[in-house]
Amino acid sequence: MIDTVKLLSLAVATPDNIILQSDAAETAGRLFSERFRDFKYLARVFESAGIRKRHAARPLSWFEEPHGWQDRMGAYTEVASDLFREAATNALQRAGLEAHQVDCIVTASSTGLATPSLEARLAGEMGFRCDIERVPIFGLGCAAGVSGLAVATKMARSRPGAVVLFVAIELCSLAFRLDELTRPNIIATALFGDGAAACVLRAGAGGIAEIESTGEHLFPDSLGIMGWKIDDTGFGIILEQSLPVFAETHLRSAVAGILDRSKLSLSDIDRFICHPGGAKVLTALEKSLGLEEGALDIEREVIGDYGNMSSPTVLFVLERAIIAGLPERSALLAMGPGFSASCITLKRVA
Repeated sequence: MIDTVKLLSLAVATPDNIILQSDAAETAGRLFSERFRDFKYLARVFESAGIRKRHAARPLSWFEEPHGWQDRMGAYTEVASDLFREAATNALQRAGLEAHQVDCIVTASSTGLATPSLEARLAGEMGFRCDIERVPIFGLGCAAGVSGLAVATKMARSRPGAVVLFVAIELCSLAFRLDELTRPNIIATALFGDGAAACVLRAGAGGIAEIESTGEHLFPDSLGIMGWKIDDTGFGIILEQSLPVFAETHLRSAVAGILDRSKLSLSDIDRFICHPGGAKVLTALEKSLGLEEGALDIEREVIGDYGNMSSPTVLFVLERAIIAGLPERSALLAMGPGFSASCITLKRVA
C-alpha cells in the first residue's frame, strides 16, 4: 500500500505594521482625489470590500513617497525573510520537527524577487541541511497557495517519509503605486495586504488531513484578467473588472472537471475552502458552486482581518477551518493569473 501525503502542520505570519481600512481610505483620498477624476466613484470600494484592517511590510507613511525597484525589492527581501522564518519555524515546531529534518522546500511568491532565493538566504541561520532540495515558484499569483501546495505534495509523494516544507509568502503592498492613476491601482490600495503561511507535509501516518487529489484548469484566451505589468518603477497590477462575472460563469465547470479526473464530483465535497479574492468574488464563488449565501463565512472573516494577501490567504482560511473542525472531505480552491483555477481535496484524518 502506497503511503498517502499528510498535512502535518500549518502556521501563518504577518508583518507588524497594521493599516486600518479607514486610514487607508483617508490616505488614498489625499493622494489621488485631486489627480484622478474617477477616484470619488472608486473610493466606495474601501467600504464595500469588507476589510477592517490589513498588515503591511512598511508603515502607511512609506507609501506616501515614491519608490523604485531598489526600494521595493530591498523591502521585499527584508520582510519576506522575516515572515518566512516565522511561519516556517512555527510550522516545524507544530509538527514536532526541526529544520535539519526538512528534505525539500517549496517556496511560492509572486510579489518580489530575491536571488539567491529566500530559503537559500535563510538556510544557514535556520539550520537546513546542505543537501536540501529547493523549489522556488514565481508567477502563480493568488492561485499559488493551492497550486504550490500541490507541487509540494508531489515532492512528498515521490519520496515517502521525506519532510517537505511549503511556504507561500506575498508582500502585495509593495506594488502600491503613486504614479498609476488607474482603476486597478485604486482597487489594489483598498484590497491587498501582506502575509505568509507554511505547511509541513510527509507521506506516511498521522497528520491533520490527507491530501487526496490535486488539479488545475487553465482557461483559454484569459491572459488579461489578472497579472503584473512591469516597468521601471516596479510591478503594476492588471485586474479586470469582469473577474467576479467570469468566476460565476466559468468556475463550476472547471472545478467539476478537476474533480472528475480524480473520480470525484462537486457533491462529494463537504466544504469548499476558498481563496477570498474580494467580497464580490466570494459572492460569485457561492453562486457558481451552488452554495448557500454566506456559506463562505470563514473566508469573509479572513479577508476582513487581513485583506487579500494573494497566495497565503487560502491557507489562513484553512487554518481557521482546521480549528473549527474539518469535515470528512474538503476542497481548497483558488484562482490566479493565467487565468487559472487550482483545487486540492483534503480528507480528514480520523
